[in-house]
Amino acid sequence: MALAIENSKILEFLELVGRLKHEKRTGWVICNIDDCESIAGHMYRMGLMTFLLTEENNPTKLDRFRCLQIALVHDLAESIVGDITPHCGITPEEKHRREDEAMKKIAELTGIAGDRMYELYKEYEFQTSPEAKFAKDLDRYDMILQAFEYEKREKAPKKLQEFFTATEGKFDHPFIKDLVTELYRQREEFEKKCLLNGHAEQ
Repeated sequence: MALAIENSKILEFLELVGRLKHEKRTGWVICNIDDCESIAGHMYRMGLMTFLLTEENNPTKLDRFRCLQIALVHDLAESIVGDITPHCGITPEEKHRREDEAMKKIAELTGIAGDRMYELYKEYEFQTSPEAKFAKDLDRYDMILQAFEYEKREKAPKKLQEFFTATEGKFDHPFIKDLVTELYRQREEFEKKCLLNGHAEQ
């Protein structure tokens, strides 16, 4: 009977986090982006980016697996509280309180595994390790990459500039900084191309 209860809680956990596959990211919804990404889609690409750490671009020897784990749990609380942004009228303190309570509930459903997820969430939230700081870089980079993808899709250069402004100067890891530089270069080229073709927003 104990095993059945355990499995029922795991099923509840899986259904709960399954919401992230369908929950849209608030920032894009506010900007009226059609067919925008889900929270899970954002976390998935962050996770994949951890595989790009190599001997060449990882001089400080970040634990790639730990970076992957943090990427996969950093937004888990949003399966309960939703994607809270500065535009939602909720203070950072209240946001943290709600997300912390949500993560505790998630941890209760999964026992030892949940304790591990909660630990990784706190590590990310308080930026207490190099891996957590790298995951934050990934979080910000995925956001501006996604913004650029929407600008290209809509042929609207600089439409989502606020996301670039919000992250400017906040990247730390050399590998991600190089990716940011390349993204900015491509964005400038895209803007020039649109101006030549008459697609730039008026």
